[in-house]
Amino acid sequence: LALVTPDNVTLEMKDPVDPKALEQAKAIMAELRPDGGKVIEKNLIDVAQRLGDIQDDKFMITKEECKAAFDALSDEDRASLVNIHRRVKLFADAQRAAVQDTQVPIPGGMAGHTISPCKAAGCYAPGGRYPLPSSVIMTAVTARAAGCETVVLASPRPAPITLAAAHIAGADKILSVGGAQAIACMAYGVGQSVPSCDVIVGPGNQWVTAAKSIVNGHCGIDMLAGPSEVLVICDETANAEIVAADLIAQAEHDVVARAILLSTSKDMVDQIDNNVASQLSTLPEPNQSTARAAMKLSFAVICNDIEQCITISDAIAPEHLEIQTNDAWKVGMACANYGGLFIGEHAAEVLGDYGAGPNHTLPTGGTGKYTGGLSVFNFLRIRTWMRIDDHNASQSMVDDSIVMARLEGLEGHARAAEARSTTKTPAYKQ
Repeated sequence: LALVTPDNVTLEMKDPVDPKALEQAKAIMAELRPDGGKVIEKNLIDVAQRLGDIQDDKFMITKEECKAAFDALSDEDRASLVNIHRRVKLFADAQRAAVQDTQVPIPGGMAGHTISPCKAAGCYAPGGRYPLPSSVIMTAVTARAAGCETVVLASPRPAPITLAAAHIAGADKILSVGGAQAIACMAYGVGQSVPSCDVIVGPGNQWVTAAKSIVNGHCGIDMLAGPSEVLVICDETANAEIVAADLIAQAEHDVVARAILLSTSKDMVDQIDNNVASQLSTLPEPNQSTARAAMKLSFAVICNDIEQCITISDAIAPEHLEIQTNDAWKVGMACANYGGLFIGEHAAEVLGDYGAGPNHTLPTGGTGKYTGGLSVFNFLRIRTWMRIDDHNASQSMVDDSIVMARLEGLEGHARAAEARSTTKTPAYKQ
């Protein structure tokens, strides 16, 4: 790890959308829907074959195939998948229960809000170098817990374990395409086979991110995710071997991932650095080369005290924040900006990756300063309502509305309120 001073910490607030990938994603999406409507099935097959998603004209996988993949798992693999599903569902169900319909009295009536899910959710699970069944569960299970009627899943060249995860997560439609073409399918729909989705969630490569930026507004998205990152705050009480293992676990994600270490102890930083070197040498390929490349973007900072560690961490707003210090709970609760918080030596970030319960789809690149990770709330709509039951009792609100409308120069608004007044004649009648 490169050693930098507190004053030289780079916040790396980069645009997650690559300009070239954006141009390519636009071209792909224009090819898929030349008339600006739904994705044309024949065009999708042509694009998916050209980009290596499929070999024939089959771009959808049946529920029966997913069930067969689940049944074919070893007992150990199936048990792990079932356990992870159960924990993620438990947490998502608790989140959903945390928000309820409500109402309050207003002059002459009531006002309130209702909570309702969007109808169709689109979930993306990366294929690429490694299958990510955990992303299937994190996205699809959360959409199901929110109450979405239809869950569409897209994953390029899905491995059997990915299909098994789609089965247990309850996906309704499974697309074996990826990249910008997958996002287009979920955003705009494909003929009669795939509905257009109201929200699209899940991490992906640069073309997925670019495509999500294009469809944002036509439908909702969770976030535009950049490279993955972990930040560890530790003191002299930390376990250097464990901290090193956690830094490497993050670094093996991608050559542009970042592992950041903030510590009050130079001796601890040295111990961790030595452990990183020794553990990296035993990591298999291609993981080792990926992690070594990522480590070149990573760094350590020796801070004057824990308060300075917290200040720097809050400025970075890391995707994953680990606290391995004395009184870790107190330190963690003092931190303000992060995607997911992992408190104490044994609360490994990898446990969050694989289903402790909270979602592993988290904000990157400093966006944790204003948003949180994927949750049931991404699939829910809060809709407000009001009614007036007692016309006379509502007059104070009517009078206030007339005054405010004219202060804002909106005479039509004022007259609409006057039409409901029991004491004032509307200006259009005078």
